[in-house]
Amino acid sequence: MIKGIRIALCGLLLAATSSEVLAQKFELLEYGKMDNWVVRHIKESAVIGGKKKTIYAIGPNMTINNNNPYKNLGGSPWGTSNVMAKVMGITKTNNSVYRDVHPGHGYCAKMMTHIETCKALGMINIKVLAAGSIYLGDMKEPITGTKDGPKNMNWGIRFNKRPKALRYDYKVSVPGTRNRIKETGFSSPSTVPGQDYCITVLYLQKRHEDKKGNITAKRVGTLVVKYGKSTGWVNGATYNIMYGDIRHNPHYNAATMGLRSCDYARNSKGKSVLVRETGWADADETPTHLVLQFSSSHGGAYIGTPGNTFWVDNVGLVY
Repeated sequence: MIKGIRIALCGLLLAATSSEVLAQKFELLEYGKMDNWVVRHIKESAVIGGKKKTIYAIGPNMTINNNNPYKNLGGSPWGTSNVMAKVMGITKTNNSVYRDVHPGHGYCAKMMTHIETCKALGMINIKVLAAGSIYLGDMKEPITGTKDGPKNMNWGIRFNKRPKALRYDYKVSVPGTRNRIKETGFSSPSTVPGQDYCITVLYLQKRHEDKKGNITAKRVGTLVVKYGKSTGWVNGATYNIMYGDIRHNPHYNAATMGLRSCDYARNSKGKSVLVRETGWADADETPTHLVLQFSSSHGGAYIGTPGNTFWVDNVGLVY
């Protein structure tokens, strides 16, 4: 009799689990398959060698052979850290995101942390640490200075759903060195304590713009995942989104999940302004914007470990 009850209970549990799985709905983000790419061929200025460089953007399959500033094409919601800069009349590119192959799945995004060097007239002028990053939003080109990158970024896209989780395929390769470096190009490299991690960041925000164009936001949902060990391909990795005030959640990390006031977005007037998070939204609140970023390094601009590499594919949300 007891054995029969156990079997029945197990059957009910399996049925509940199966129905829960069947009830889940997975939706790829636009261009989330990472199979379509814009290939840009840009000629850098003669004073720094005049080479033609190839950089990539996530968008419709096409090739661009000019130095025109890039805007997201084909309805793509994805920006990347691959940008064209024009500083004091000198055209320079950075390429830290690549189109790569995910065996059996077509293309994927490959993000790498590296040292970008700018040489003028045969002499090294600047060395900058650059992390590879893809994100929902866009970048206004050209970048006109090392401080303009964050200000030119339009961080996040309009979004009013409440997904349960984020799902994607990934692979990680990290040197695992004890410390990171900071190299801004304007001072000697310095050591930053702590290992470098590849990182995934997702924030759901409810934004408000006042009459002056200032943007504030309340945090609706939060998800942060850090990767500190090398892996092979992990397909279908799924991470639950935490809603509301999560400061008492055992998974909460203030450094990566706390409220932020360092990201920029374009307001209704087309001006780039800081998005200031002012508090935590109620757990049942509906967001207005989705912020999602994958990066080969964490810790801020110009900080990381050369060699950190993060592959991502088939990015979508679970409902």
